[in-house]
Amino acid sequence: MRPSGSPSTSVVPFARLSASVWREREARHRLRLEPWTGPHLARRRAGQRHPVYDFLFEYYSYPVAKLLRWSPGFGVILEEGDDALDPAAFPAKRVEALGWTLALLKATEGRAANHGCFGLHEWAMVYRMGEADVRHGAVPLRFPLPEIARIVEAQAIGCSHYDAFRFFTPEARPLNRLQPTRENRLELEQPGCLHANMDLYKWAYKFAPWTSGELMAEAFELAAAIREVDMRASPYDLSGAGFPAIPIETPEGRAEYEALQRGFAERARPIRRRLIEELESLYAAVAAVTNKKPD
Repeated sequence: MRPSGSPSTSVVPFARLSASVWREREARHRLRLEPWTGPHLARRRAGQRHPVYDFLFEYYSYPVAKLLRWSPGFGVILEEGDDALDPAAFPAKRVEALGWTLALLKATEGRAANHGCFGLHEWAMVYRMGEADVRHGAVPLRFPLPEIARIVEAQAIGCSHYDAFRFFTPEARPLNRLQPTRENRLELEQPGCLHANMDLYKWAYKFAPWTSGELMAEAFELAAAIREVDMRASPYDLSGAGFPAIPIETPEGRAEYEALQRGFAERARPIRRRLIEELESLYAAVAAVTNKKPD
């Protein structure tokens, strides 16, 4: 992918890449993502579904073709050409979203991590449901629904992520010690949350091609690894698909989940920091060319 437009060089000192480095990074990007994109496309052609990985391409609804299209990101130009991503071309309707996303990422980065949720959000999504209403009805549950309700009621639920909480059953919502909404998201999002760390991929692709392909791929890889643990800790039995359960209904399972959650938080930290830096650079440049002072 080659960016287009005339760069505002008075605003941004563009770095330059040689054509050979450019092509190498393009090729490396596609190869890096092939372990997920290739099987996904093959399943789609065959009309098959995957209980874990489809989420990465459906909930995170970024087309595979765009995911595979590498970008150097904002501030980089092909050495042999004059084209670049011009901040003046950034869509005006996206400036507010850019500022809000930066605020969310910074608030999350600056908050203490909570590692005590134990993945109960997936359990709360089936709490007190009937068999016909379970979201992943094609996947067997590890316990009968009454036993799932007992497990949920025996533990404290502390989900801080709005996009998980909104899928809780009505009966489960009062059991959560937090009540996340769109409006209080900046006050509640925290860096220990598996879904907040998965969403780094979403925030990266929301501003593509202005974000770099390397950052996008790294965020996607993290989201894929987290998704596996998210579903292994769920009430669903995915052992037949090669995903052994993390039994969060036991002390040993909760300890395993917390250790993995801490590891993901550490892995997410530099990705979040780099994403902030890339978006800050873009926001400052957009503000400069539009005479709008950044927040």
